[in-house]
Amino acid sequence: MIAYCEVSAFTDTPGQGNRAGVVLEAGALSEAEMQALAAFLDAPETVFVTRMQDGAVRVRYFTPTQEIDFCGHATVALGLRLAQAGHWTGGPLVLETLVGRIPLTLEAEAGVPARVWMGQRGLETRPVALGLRRDLAEALGLDERMIHRGLPLASASTGLWSVFVPLLDSMILDGLEPDLPRIHALSDALGVVSVYAYAPVGVNRFAARDFAPAVGIPEDPVTGSAAGALLALLAREGRLPVRGDRAGGVVYQGHALGTPGEVEVEVTLAGQTVQEVRVGGRAALDREGSWTWEK
Repeated sequence: MIAYCEVSAFTDTPGQGNRAGVVLEAGALSEAEMQALAAFLDAPETVFVTRMQDGAVRVRYFTPTQEIDFCGHATVALGLRLAQAGHWTGGPLVLETLVGRIPLTLEAEAGVPARVWMGQRGLETRPVALGLRRDLAEALGLDERMIHRGLPLASASTGLWSVFVPLLDSMILDGLEPDLPRIHALSDALGVVSVYAYAPVGVNRFAARDFAPAVGIPEDPVTGSAAGALLALLAREGRLPVRGDRAGGVVYQGHALGTPGEVEVEVTLAGQTVQEVRVGGRAALDREGSWTWEK
């Protein structure tokens, strides 16, 4: 019997935000067993702890259909569970992932674990050919004129690659009618995990929707790693207010699916060079259970 739990990340309300499976004792599981359990839970991602030792936790991430290199919301969910289970009291903690070592910071309120912050890898970007603007718009069910010309359209990553498509406003975002097979094909052609549409709702606040059929997720409710890449991209392009060497903001996601969540992002800059990206959020335990693999 393998113990697991389901956690709502980027929210403090169970059932909202983005659901993640968390398995704290997965050291004895095979890759096939991890994949089977992820499929059983049917959360967008499930994180498996394969080793805990000396302030470092080795993890693997699975969608219901395949292993992926990293997942932001599952990392926030894991941080909360490690703290609640007494495995993490707030000191330095590093996750060992397929994208490298990810530092975690625990923020408490009144002595209770409240928010998990995770460092992201350095920002990487790739331009998107102008000829693909129409293809991306049509894949989202839009006319190309609804793309925001003052915000960056580019592929970017701080751990996982997405293509970021800016829209004029959140009403357009809410009304998207995505063509998932076409989005899948474009994702493969661009070498990204997802097509991430976003729209401004304030000076440093954005609404977003993330479509990832290429990894078996038609629409991801709330996507921490992509939010980090988006705010880092916007900061580098001078589209966020900067105080000293810091910029930041909030991404709202999940409203279209009835599971709203919030991702907080802090970006440290040296001029227009992104030095550090941190993504933070709350999490809430949904339920706990146990599973046995039946071959």
